[in-house]
Amino acid sequence: MGGGPAPFSEIGKRARDLLTKDYNYNQKFSLTIPSSTGMGLTAIGVKKDNIFVGDISSQYKSGNTAVDVKVDTYSNVITKVTITDLLPSTKAAVSFSIPDQKSGKLVVDYARDGSAINSSIGLNPTPLLELAAAIGFSDVAFGGEIGFDTASSSFTKYNAGISFNKPDFSAALILTDKGQTLKGSYIHLVNPLSGTMVAAEMTHRFSTFENGFCIGSVHKVDPVTIVKTRFANNGKVALLGQREWRHNSLLTVSADERGLNIRDHPPEDRENQAIHDLL
Repeated sequence: MGGGPAPFSEIGKRARDLLTKDYNYNQKFSLTIPSSTGMGLTAIGVKKDNIFVGDISSQYKSGNTAVDVKVDTYSNVITKVTITDLLPSTKAAVSFSIPDQKSGKLVVDYARDGSAINSSIGLNPTPLLELAAAIGFSDVAFGGEIGFDTASSSFTKYNAGISFNKPDFSAALILTDKGQTLKGSYIHLVNPLSGTMVAAEMTHRFSTFENGFCIGSVHKVDPVTIVKTRFANNGKVALLGQREWRHNSLLTVSADERGLNIRDHPPEDRENQAIHDLL
């Protein structure tokens, strides 16, 4: 059991990525141009209904310093400066947005064998404070996170979780939404040769006693093509196909369809609703 745990945000991430990552139901275009000199350029555009939004960002790396600058459709300029090894096992980042004078934030990450701590503070008179910590080893970890708004003197979040990781599977249990929701997730590598994996997530809300689930899979058709599927308890089925047509260049197509959910309709309307859905 060597090595330290991943940050708290990584608990349950393997299953979460399989079930949600890269699914997009708007028209989206992304272009990344890397450079061996340390300078990179990324352009992203998304069409939502009849509105087109996008941003252009550049990344520059030199030694232990990285600078990211992004300009979006609304003329906001977001800048982030990251310095690694500022202190032993420590990484610090400062970010701010122009013209938003209250957007400044300082993030400090610390990781040593057996522990990982992530903290952030807003750079304004009434900052938002956040702290997350995880302890354990590379295959077993547990931790929590809290957020405190000094402007309202109230907690914005307090969550906790535990995970168990192996190369071929991962399981996690997370208490989130200020203790109101319990999520359990599991991901399993079915076939190492084809890269086939399955994942499931169960959700229980204590306040409403609602239960939900989501199951999904991913399969490598060939070394550069994957297919993902997902089904949720609300009857929504999603399908994704992704192909790397050149190095670091991906073509992704995804779609979803809500199936028949009889539970949402009173008995007298079920027959008419079923005929409507079939048509």
